[in-house]
Amino acid sequence: MQTSGVITITTDFGHKGPFTGVMKGVILGRFPAARIVDLTHDIPAQWPPEAGFWVARSYRYFPPGSVHLAIVDPGVGTEREILIVEYDGHCFIAPDNGLLGPLLAAADDARVFHLGADVVRGLGIESPSSTFHGRDIFAPVAAEIASGRLTAGDLGRPAADWVPGWLDPPAVGDGRVNGIVVTVDTFGNLISDIDSSMIASFNEPVAHIAGHQIGMRTTYGRATPGDYLALINSFGVVEVARAEGNAAEGLSSDRGAPITVTDGYSA
Repeated sequence: MQTSGVITITTDFGHKGPFTGVMKGVILGRFPAARIVDLTHDIPAQWPPEAGFWVARSYRYFPPGSVHLAIVDPGVGTEREILIVEYDGHCFIAPDNGLLGPLLAAADDARVFHLGADVVRGLGIESPSSTFHGRDIFAPVAAEIASGRLTAGDLGRPAADWVPGWLDPPAVGDGRVNGIVVTVDTFGNLISDIDSSMIASFNEPVAHIAGHQIGMRTTYGRATPGDYLALINSFGVVEVARAEGNAAEGLSSDRGAPITVTDGYSA
């Protein structure tokens, strides 16, 4: 893989404390020319599915050869593995806890590796903290790959299996798709895992959530202020919104809520 020098970071660290900043310091100490992008640090604590969702939906907007570091790691310090994945001209690094499961499920030609403990020691990491692998393991590995000094194959052993995603994929039936709300954005929009391709054949797609039937619009401004609407958002999935309002609060819904899209309204 020809590296670009770009490293994206996705975590559940939030914005309190120095944790993300320290990781960037470690990266820059090993690779001063790195170009580091914060993808998001607002992932709900210990919820890998949302991190994997955003990484899988966002990576293609970065230059080929970018390294995507994602850390939502409730198993930090245990025997859980660390994955290094080369796919579609990009490199992904994450705990093997299901975070990359959905990406790998759709990536037949991915090259997948488990980071080797001997390699970690070879990078000069003798006693990593048992609670901050982001600083002591993930950041150095990302820097070595992004700099071009080492490849995924240099750092790991080929992996034939890994932890699958935590969420079942949407169930696609005749004129019906059942999915789940994966995340809620800052506007209160309910973002699902139902891809636009799953409902492309529907003549009149209607979203069903929290006892409401909500018709599809092309954009937020096509609805009257206060009305609910469903649409295909900028990341290509079904989203439920409230024009000039907050759909999550209005519908008393949150991540994990079931959502169905049917071809037409129900009686």
